[in-house]
Amino acid sequence: MAKSASPAAGLSPAAEATLLQHLAVADRQWLPRAEILPNGATRYHYRRRPGEPRLSVAELRALIANPPRFGAERLAIGELLTVLAAAGVRLELTQPRKTGAAGEWDPSARTLRIQPRVVGKGSLEFARVLNHEAIHVAQSCRNRGLRSSPRPLGLSSQVPSHLAAILEEPIYRTASERVRQLEREAYANQERLGLGAQLVRRHC
Repeated sequence: MAKSASPAAGLSPAAEATLLQHLAVADRQWLPRAEILPNGATRYHYRRRPGEPRLSVAELRALIANPPRFGAERLAIGELLTVLAAAGVRLELTQPRKTGAAGEWDPSARTLRIQPRVVGKGSLEFARVLNHEAIHVAQSCRNRGLRSSPRPLGLSSQVPSHLAAILEEPIYRTASERVRQLEREAYANQERLGLGAQLVRRHC
């Protein structure tokens, strides 16, 4: 009986193109818009991410005139997908097995799973989650190889204030101190887009 082939690492070119298209559509929700009211006044609508300051009217007008394109974030995603695939990591846009997780790294299956709803939050959020999980991949590689349990890399563990509460959520509240240490390292550095790719290249 023929042995079945293992699932390929990374995403297929078609799947990656589809992912980037979906992210581009999702990014529109972060673009501010102006609404002209019946009395002639203007009402501004925009969404803020946790930790972001409120924007002034002048800043909103500037963003409407020159909207963010999230090109840097999508480039970071593309680089990470390439680096992870080269390291032998499989990526699945599927429900993580860990309840409540946006993403998870499963070293025994060398598989990184990201919750599909993260795609709906746009390029910046997806890039941060992918970068977070790539840090966990590098933690595994630092500890004897891709299929090994993660081990801290020695990075800063100073979690930004707007993320600190995440470590008190049910998913982490009962976790061991070792797991919490690994998560602190990943959360502390997930916004440094490009770092995950560097770490995977270095350690895997």
